[in-house]
Amino acid sequence: MPTDTSGPAFSPLYRQIKLLLTRSLETGEWKPGEAIPAETDLAQRYRVSQGTVRKAIDELADDNLLVRRQGKGTYVATHSEEKIQYRFLRLAPDDQKPRGMARHFLDCRRMRAPAPIARALELKGTEGAILVRRTLAQDDTPVVLDEIWLPAGMFKGLTAERLTDYVGPMYGLFETEFGVRMIRAEEKIRAVAADAGTASLLEVAAGTPLLSVERLSFTYGDKPVELRRGLYRTDKHFYRNTLS
Repeated sequence: MPTDTSGPAFSPLYRQIKLLLTRSLETGEWKPGEAIPAETDLAQRYRVSQGTVRKAIDELADDNLLVRRQGKGTYVATHSEEKIQYRFLRLAPDDQKPRGMARHFLDCRRMRAPAPIARALELKGTEGAILVRRTLAQDDTPVVLDEIWLPAGMFKGLTAERLTDYVGPMYGLFETEFGVRMIRAEEKIRAVAADAGTASLLEVAAGTPLLSVERLSFTYGDKPVELRRGLYRTDKHFYRNTLS
C-alpha cells in the first residue's frame, strides 16, 4: 500500500493514489494528450483496488487534469482540448453563441517586475519577468485588454513573433513548447473606469465602466507561473461562473 509522507496519516487511500498520479503527470511520465495506463494496470502498480484507482482518476478528471473518452480510455488533458483551452476565460457574449476570439499582441518584452508582481510570482532576487500585452476581439470588436506577467526563467525565448505565429490557445504554447501547464487559478474582480490609453485600445469612451479581472495561475505543486490583469468590456458580454 502506498504511503503519502507529505500529508496526514489519515489521508484516504484514493487521495494518496491521486497524489501519486499527479506526481507522474508533473514529471512528464505521461505527456499532455497521451493515454494513461488502464485502471487495472494502475491498480496492480499501486497494489490497490480498481475502485480506489477509479475514484482518484475521477477527481483528476474533475480537476481537468485528465480527460475520459468513451470507449477509448483516459488521457492527459491538454490546453488544446476545446473544453480546456478557455476554461479560465469566463466572458461570454450576450447572445451566448460560442465563438473564438481574435488575438492581437501589442508587446512582449523582458523586464524587471514591479514588487507586487515579483511577490505574486515568487520571483527570487534579480530574476526577471516577461510582460505580454494583447487584445482579444470578437466580431472585429476589441473586448479584452490583457497584461500578462510570466517568470522569465521558465519562458526563455518567448517573443511576440512566437506568440503571433502559434496556432491555438496561448496556454497550448506554454504547454507544448515550454513544458508549463496551468492547473488552477485564483481571481480578483472589481469595477473600474477606462483611462484614456485603455479606452483607445478597447474602442470605448474614456471613463467607460470595465470589469477588471486579476488572475493568478498555478502549475503543479501550487507554483505561481502567470499573473494576468485583464480589462473586459461588458456592454455586450457578461462574466459567467459556475458555483458548487
